[in-house]
Amino acid sequence: MDIFTGSTQQQSVLIVDDTPSSLELIGNILKQHYQVKVAKNGETALRIAHSTVKPDIILLDIMMPEMDGYDICRLLKQDAYTAAIPVMFLTARIDLESETYGLSLGAVDYIYKPINPPILLARVKTQLQVKAAANFLVDNSRYLEQEVVRRTHETQAIQKLLILTLSTLVGCRNRETSRHLLRTQHYVKALAECLRFKTRFVGFLSDYNINMLFWAAPLHDIGMVVIPDRIIAKPYQSRLSPKELEIMRSHTTLGWNAIHKSEQTLGVDTEFFSIAKDIILSHHEKMDGSGYPLGLVGDEIPIPARLMAIADVYDAIINKISDRGSIAHQRAVGIMCEGNGSHFDPDMLEAFVEIQDEFHMIACRYAES
Repeated sequence: MDIFTGSTQQQSVLIVDDTPSSLELIGNILKQHYQVKVAKNGETALRIAHSTVKPDIILLDIMMPEMDGYDICRLLKQDAYTAAIPVMFLTARIDLESETYGLSLGAVDYIYKPINPPILLARVKTQLQVKAAANFLVDNSRYLEQEVVRRTHETQAIQKLLILTLSTLVGCRNRETSRHLLRTQHYVKALAECLRFKTRFVGFLSDYNINMLFWAAPLHDIGMVVIPDRIIAKPYQSRLSPKELEIMRSHTTLGWNAIHKSEQTLGVDTEFFSIAKDIILSHHEKMDGSGYPLGLVGDEIPIPARLMAIADVYDAIINKISDRGSIAHQRAVGIMCEGNGSHFDPDMLEAFVEIQDEFHMIACRYAES
C-alpha cells in the first residue's frame, strides 16, 4: 500500500486500480485535497477497507485480474463494517448495462476513463458531503436515542424516589418503617414470580406488571396519612371503638381517591396507577367476603390486592414476634395457613408455603436494626 501525503485533510480516499499509471494520475489529482491511499488488487483493497481507520470513499476500477471491481464492491456492501463506505467506479466501460449493474451493487457513482480532473474532484467532493451529512444524521440519531434513554432512566429514578419517600413518610405515621416497605415489596415480587406461570395468573403476571407490583406495593397504606393521630397511636385495633375502626378502615378508600384524583389531574391512565389503586383499595379484602371496604369475594378481589394481602399479613405477624428466627417464621406460616380459602387465595397461599424460605430470608435481610 502507498500513501500520497500531500494533504492535511482528515478525509481519505482509497484508489483501487491494477495499473500503476492510473494510480499515479488519480492520486496526483486528489492528493492536494485528501489523504490518498492506493491498492493494486482486491485483497489489498479489502484489507485497507477493514482497517481501524476506514477510508471515507473508495474509487474502484472494474477490470482487474483475480478479483474485479464488481466482486470487491459486492464484498464491501455485504459486510456491515464497510457497507457504508461510498464506492465510485472508475472504468473504461461506457455501456449502459455495465453502469446499471455497478449501481445495482451499491455504487454511488460511475466515472468514465480517461479521467477529467475537475469532474473527478467535483464528484468525489459531492459524495463525501453526502456521506458527511448521513454520518451527522446517524450520530445525531444515536445521541437523541441515548438522551431519551438517559432522561427516561432519570424520570424513573425520580418517580421511584417520590414513591419511596411518600411511602416512608406515611409509614412513619403508622408505626411502620422503610424496612416494612422493603420487605413487602420483595414478598410481593417473590410471590408473583412463583405464580407467573400458573394458569389463573399467567395472563396478568408479565415481567412489566411484576415490576409495577414491586413499585406499587409501598403505597398500600398511603391513605393512613389522613387518619387522625389519636387513632393511629392506639397499639391494637381491638382497642378502637366502632367509630374509630370505621375511620381507620377508611384509609383504603381515601388512598384510592388520592391516586384517582392524581390520575385525573395528570390526564393519564397507566398500568401502574391501576395496580396501585387495586392494592390500596383491596388489600384488606378476604376471600370469604368478610374483608373491607367492599366485602369482595374470591376472584372479585384483584390479583395485586390478593398478593399484597399475603405479604402484608405475613410481615405484620413476623413484626409482632420479637424473635425473627426459624421458630417465629414457622409460627407465622402456621397462622397464615389457618386463613387458607377464607382470608387468602388458596393458590397464592400454596405458593407462599412453597417459597416460605424465601420469605424468611427477606424478613431476615431487611429486619429492623
